[in-house]
Amino acid sequence: MVSVEGSAASRDGTRGEPGDDAGLGLVLSGGGAFGAAHVGVLQVLAERGIRPGIAVGASSGALVAAAYAAGFSVEAIDRAARAFRWRHIARWTGAARWGLLDTVATREVVHRIFGVDPLIEDLPRVFGAYATNLRTREGVILDRGPLSTALRSTIAVPGLLPPVRHQGMLLADGGMVDNVPVAAARALGAQRVIVVRLHAKWENVRMMRTVTRTAALAADESVLLIQPEMQKHAQWTMRDVPHLIAEGRRAAEAALRKVPLPWS
Repeated sequence: MVSVEGSAASRDGTRGEPGDDAGLGLVLSGGGAFGAAHVGVLQVLAERGIRPGIAVGASSGALVAAAYAAGFSVEAIDRAARAFRWRHIARWTGAARWGLLDTVATREVVHRIFGVDPLIEDLPRVFGAYATNLRTREGVILDRGPLSTALRSTIAVPGLLPPVRHQGMLLADGGMVDNVPVAAARALGAQRVIVVRLHAKWENVRMMRTVTRTAALAADESVLLIQPEMQKHAQWTMRDVPHLIAEGRRAAEAALRKVPLPWS
């Protein structure tokens, strides 16, 4: 586990799939069902031969980033996104807790997919799930330990899903601190970063901090900013998944048309 406020994590450079760019990070923001747009981005990157060696995500972005870091093909991730239902990661149990639903289903689905609950450090690619420590209100990168613990932590929307107790911390949705955790990717060794920010045109002056930070990312030559447009799409139902995937493709292709090598 790495604190974003601390020093960068050391990496021995031995992880990664053949053809991966070890210094290239992929940052996927959260946003409920909007996270399906990340799949379209992955499709375009794969078609261009762009293979980040580091994947970081917050909330639903972490679910997609974890699948990528685990070495699943883009086709498999696409199929999973189209078949996904919320009951796959959370369900009602009726027991008293700090949330309406229980994320034990997330642990079960990880076991079903892998046969075990894999350690993050054993995944083919470097992975970090970004979460919020409710005790300190600081962001943390979960880049070691059981994968299911990291995923249960980063998706724990307060009031809906219970926080996760881990190593003395009380962990919840990373989007509360930073929904676009670029600093997390850099802490894990990324020198250049592809950032997928799930964007909505209705953002206004009340979100000035987000808008200002996005402008800074757009001006950073080490960052490729991809912004799928989420307006008119459903955030908490899965009915728009095919359209969201298509929008991710459109946004990625548009972003890559504007930049020179080595991004494309």
